[in-house]
Amino acid sequence: MTHVGMHEAKTQLSKLVERVQSGEEIVITRNGQPAAKLVPAPKKRPISEALGIMKGQIWMADDFDELPDDPEFLEAFGLDRPKPE
Repeated sequence: MTHVGMHEAKTQLSKLVERVQSGEEIVITRNGQPAAKLVPAPKKRPISEALGIMKGQIWMADDFDELPDDPEFLEAFGLDRPKPE
């Protein structure tokens, strides 16, 4: 990893950004101490890829939206027993 002083970073910013875009990471120092790190920006992914990231990893029961017929459960949530249809 390359270390560059603050003054050099200010005067050579365009060149440093080009180096970072090619995959290099650069640490900017102030008085010999690390102050900042230049790294490539994350690449944007298509929304379709982002939405499918959990595909096959999530499962939901067929009856997930049905209330259990348990009086204690219903009482805990302040619900009344469902009326038969």
